[in-house]
Amino acid sequence: MVRILAVLACAFVAWTNPWNSLGNAHAMASLCPFCTAAGQTLRQEMESMDVVAIATLVPDGRDDIDGLAKFKLEAILKGDALVKVGQEFQATYFGPGKSTKRFLMQGVDPRELVWSSPVPLTDEGEKYVSKLLKLPQDPVERLAFFQEYFEHPDALLSRDCYDEFALTPYEEVIKLKSKMDRPKLIGWVQDPAMAPDRKRLYYTMLGVCGTNEDTVWMEKMITSTKPEDRAGLDSLIAAYLTLKGEAGLPLIVDSFLKNPESQYVDIFAAVMALRFHSTEGKVLTKPAVAKAMCHLLERPDLADLVIPDLARMEDWSQLDRLTQLFKDAKEDNAWIRMPIVNYTRACPLPEAKERLKEMEQIDPAAVKRSKTFFPIPIPGSNAPKKDESSQIRWAPKSILADASSGADEERVFRAGFAARMQSRVATVAGESIVFNDFDTTLSNPHSIHLNHWRALGVVSLATLTTGTFMWLVATRNG
Repeated sequence: MVRILAVLACAFVAWTNPWNSLGNAHAMASLCPFCTAAGQTLRQEMESMDVVAIATLVPDGRDDIDGLAKFKLEAILKGDALVKVGQEFQATYFGPGKSTKRFLMQGVDPRELVWSSPVPLTDEGEKYVSKLLKLPQDPVERLAFFQEYFEHPDALLSRDCYDEFALTPYEEVIKLKSKMDRPKLIGWVQDPAMAPDRKRLYYTMLGVCGTNEDTVWMEKMITSTKPEDRAGLDSLIAAYLTLKGEAGLPLIVDSFLKNPESQYVDIFAAVMALRFHSTEGKVLTKPAVAKAMCHLLERPDLADLVIPDLARMEDWSQLDRLTQLFKDAKEDNAWIRMPIVNYTRACPLPEAKERLKEMEQIDPAAVKRSKTFFPIPIPGSNAPKKDESSQIRWAPKSILADASSGADEERVFRAGFAARMQSRVATVAGESIVFNDFDTTLSNPHSIHLNHWRALGVVSLATLTTGTFMWLVATRNG
């Protein structure tokens, strides 16, 4: 029983882990700036296992199996001291009882191996997994191997290599520049049928290996009205600005930030691209990015998208302007006051304290919520060094951490402003994107989901532990 409890506990920890797709695939943060991995890669899973092997199903006369089945080990990729070729074992299996396929099997706990569910492999898939544990430690060399499987007809392989890139820091992807296949990448992003998540990765890579010539067709796609051309728009804009530099900013500002006809999803994509360039792009200067973002301050219904970024980039020139926005805010757009308070708290200028006092007189509740739920904001130059090159979806617990401990309270507070709080949905080339407004003001729009899943996992694990303890007591007394 203790063993079962331990296994279940590990399962719950993995389930609530943000790197596991079972918890919430959309809540995962990836290191590639615009990518979202579905879960651990095969390589990561294999490295954490005690045994990795190739096995075949041992037929037992059943046409279909929906439970325990017997398997035979055909090849050992890891853990040959624990198992041998030809050894038979049982594992949970759902499928035809006479399958001749070969399966990837992974086992944990050397004392009494617990086997994972079998993963069917093609011939190419078996060759692929057989190489994973032999790959070099150098991440760039590993990426060179994985990029050869982009858009592979075997979905297991193409998805796994995508996940490997999605979980790789952008600074490592840059080092792969000389080995990237630019013509293939261009062909994939221009394919209307290409999945948006794949396009985001390929655009990110084109920002690394592309040339100024690519900005011509990129401009056409940015200004296109066809949904298929706008798929992965955030990464397309980021790649365009990487190649074009500050000369490309007017197109983005005029097309999205200043354009009253621009859709919310496109504006948000432009902000995400600019945010990338304020953290990792290293092509645009922060003052140039801040100047571009400031155009949204002319639109109070969207200004909260960029206020945290202005604070992080230490653009304190907007203090008076934001103070006026705070004063002008009405009941139907009072949400803007929270990020303005946080900006003012982070501002090191002497007059910021006076502005904060003015705000407290106008809306003491907003100032109190800011001080209660959000830690003292830390300007970008004073933030911990280890966070300076973090991916754009995650930031230090500072002015950008608006979705931390007080997220639920902020949601309740804003529930009264129904027009603003309504989720905005956009469909781009078949890709449904839902943005909750209180999330989009932050650099970490996924933390709420992560907290909810972690809380659910903790409660479930606590319930399981309590039930097991009571069962042990009852059986012992009986």
